[in-house]
Amino acid sequence: MFESIEPLDAYNKNINILIGSGASADLFPTLALAIKGTKGEWETIETLAARFETSQEKRTALFMHYYNTCIFPVQTFTPSAVTSDKGKANLENYGVFLKTLLGLLDRRKDLNRKINIFTTNYDGCLAHSADNILMKGSHDFVVNDGTSGFHRKHLHAKNFSTFQCQTGIFERSSYGVPQLNIIHLHGSVYWSISGDRIEVKYVNDFRNMIHKKTLEKIGKFSEYLTTDGGSTAKIPSVNFTFAQRENFWTEYNKLPIVNPTKWKFHETVFEEHYYQMLRFLSYELEKPNSILITFGFSFADEHIRKLVQRSLSNPQLQTFICCYSQSGAESMREEFKLWKNVIVIGPPDGEKLDFTNFNKYIFSLKAEKYETPVEDKDAL
Repeated sequence: MFESIEPLDAYNKNINILIGSGASADLFPTLALAIKGTKGEWETIETLAARFETSQEKRTALFMHYYNTCIFPVQTFTPSAVTSDKGKANLENYGVFLKTLLGLLDRRKDLNRKINIFTTNYDGCLAHSADNILMKGSHDFVVNDGTSGFHRKHLHAKNFSTFQCQTGIFERSSYGVPQLNIIHLHGSVYWSISGDRIEVKYVNDFRNMIHKKTLEKIGKFSEYLTTDGGSTAKIPSVNFTFAQRENFWTEYNKLPIVNPTKWKFHETVFEEHYYQMLRFLSYELEKPNSILITFGFSFADEHIRKLVQRSLSNPQLQTFICCYSQSGAESMREEFKLWKNVIVIGPPDGEKLDFTNFNKYIFSLKAEKYETPVEDKDAL
C-alpha cells in the first residue's frame, strides 16, 4: 500500500522538496530512450552521451536530438496550449502539490514561513502553476525565483534568504507571508547571460536553433532512439558538414542549462551559480529539524546523490524518497540502506507512484487511504 507523509509531522520543520523530470513526464519527454545496450540495459540520453564521448558525429546528433525533443518544447511551452488530458492533469497536479505546501505553511506560526523547492527541470511548470493560483486569489503567498529588479530581473543566490513580512498600520503586529522558493539546480530555459549576471525573462518566443535541413539529417537517428526494439549497436550514423556542427555547438553552448553528462560542471558558463545553488541545498539539509521529500527524481545525477548522502549524516534530517515503480524503490533502498533517516516510498502491486497518486495518497493535508482493488469473481 501507499505510505503517506504525515502533515502534522512535517509542517513545522524546515521543508525542502526535490523534484525531477518525472514530475513533468506527461508534458515533456524525459532523458529515457526506447533502445537497449549490449547487456540489455535501457539507454538514456545521459548514458549515450558518455558512450559517444569520442564520436564527434554521433555526439552532435545526440545533442541535436536532445535539444529538439526535450529543450525546444520547453522553450515554447504555454499552459493554455496544452490540449491532451494527460498534460492538463499534469498541470493540475502541480497546482494541487503547491496548495499542499501552502496549507503546511498556513499552519506554521513562525514569522519566516518558507519552503524550498529544488528542481532539476528546465521548465516553468512550478512558476506557471503558482501564477495560476495567485490569479485565482484563493491564496496569499510569494513565489521567490531568486531574482531582483523591475524591468530587468537578475538572479542571485542571496535573494533566496529574503522573505516578506506584512505589518499592521501602526506596526504593532507582523505576519510572515508564506513563500515558495523555486530553485533551478540545472538552470532554466528562461535564463540568459547578461554581462556577468544571469537575467531571467519568462518568454516563450524561441526559434529552433537547428536549421531545417540539419534537422532532416537527424530524422532517422532521432526516430530510432525513441522506437521500441532498437539497440545501441544499430543506431544509424549521421554525417554533418563542418559548418552544421559548428553552428549547432555555438548556439547550444549558450543555453543556460546543465548538460546530461557526468562532468556537468565543466561544461557551462553558469558554473558559479550552479555551485551556489548546490551549496544552498547542502546548507538547508544540514539545518536542524529539516525534512527532504523527493519526487520524480531518480538520483541518477551523481553530484546531487552524493550531496544528499553526505547531508544525511545530519540525524535531524528526515528524508522521504518517493519512487515511481517498485523496482525503482528497491534500487533506492539499496542505494540508501546505510542511513536510518531515509524512508523509501514505492507503489503497491499493480500501481505506479505518478503525480496523481503522490498528491492523493502520499503528500496531502488529508491523504486518502489506498484500498486494494477487489477482484471481480463474477468476471472470472
